[in-house]
Amino acid sequence: MAESSDSISVDMETIYLGGKEHIVRTGRGPVSVIVYGDQEKPALVTYPDLALNHMSCFQGLFFCPEAASLLLHNFCIYHISPPGHELGAAAICPDDTVPSVDDLADQIIEVLNYFRLGAVMCMGVTAGAYILTLFAIKYRERVLGLILVSPLCKAASWTEWLYNKVMSNLLYFYGMCGLLKECLLHRYFSKEVRGSAEVPESDIVQACRRLLDERQSINVLRFLQAMDSRPDITDGLKRLKCRTLIFVGENSPFHSEAVHMTSKLDRRYSALVEVQACGSVVTEEQPHAMLVPMEYFLMGYGFYRPCQLSGSPRSPLSPSCISPELLSPESMGLKLKPIKTRVSLHPKSTDR
Repeated sequence: MAESSDSISVDMETIYLGGKEHIVRTGRGPVSVIVYGDQEKPALVTYPDLALNHMSCFQGLFFCPEAASLLLHNFCIYHISPPGHELGAAAICPDDTVPSVDDLADQIIEVLNYFRLGAVMCMGVTAGAYILTLFAIKYRERVLGLILVSPLCKAASWTEWLYNKVMSNLLYFYGMCGLLKECLLHRYFSKEVRGSAEVPESDIVQACRRLLDERQSINVLRFLQAMDSRPDITDGLKRLKCRTLIFVGENSPFHSEAVHMTSKLDRRYSALVEVQACGSVVTEEQPHAMLVPMEYFLMGYGFYRPCQLSGSPRSPLSPSCISPELLSPESMGLKLKPIKTRVSLHPKSTDR
């Protein structure tokens, strides 16, 4: 596959801190991949949620200094966009076949083969988490670990199907209209940051709203249709060979999905982190809540933050204060027990 793929490399330094965009031609259509960092390092592959891309789904996490130092010190980042979700994407021809979720997962293996990557770490949000989980089930030997944010693993429920039907009709008839954006923002964020009549919406919501304006409605509709017809992959979770770290905001519409998925994974090698007063896209709304669990998780693979930054008050962990035996694969299963983080943006939210 790697030999038959073509790629166009476009300099994107003015857009994303030195990252470069590669358009990888796969058997299921072109895929935009933003590569950031030293390609000699292990690979971290990301995949965003519906209507988002790396700028609107992962920027908050990678702009968080402590998280950036952990991830960028250890990995080269490969931000994969769903078809037509990359920055400046043109509208996909309506006559083109809508890809299935299997097609999207198979695109990832072609991307890995193009860059000659072996086993990779994966990070996905909601729809992106589903695609990466499906990829891990189909290509188990190519995945080191999964970091999933508000993930899905079941087929769409009647409630989700109805909600998606509303969004599909809005996309088809009205495009990226105001009501459609409100539906998406409700999917992504908690009411604390979406604001109200008395409280203005937060900067991250305003930024996301502006980035949604750039999406082509037909491209979003195609990804939504793929996710709407997704199969239940719960049984496949038992075949996963990698460790899995799951984050979910307690106010996420997909909270129960994340709990269900965690219950089906091997508890020795998985953990659920619930973030209080947060919606689905924890990477944007409360990225700092992800730091310590990720740090413990990655220590099991021998990845650490640079020593000069290990004294950060927000991240008390450092290799010198962790007993070596706790970092063995056997012990990691016991350490990664289901936990809850109690991170609140507003003290009043703890009274719910």
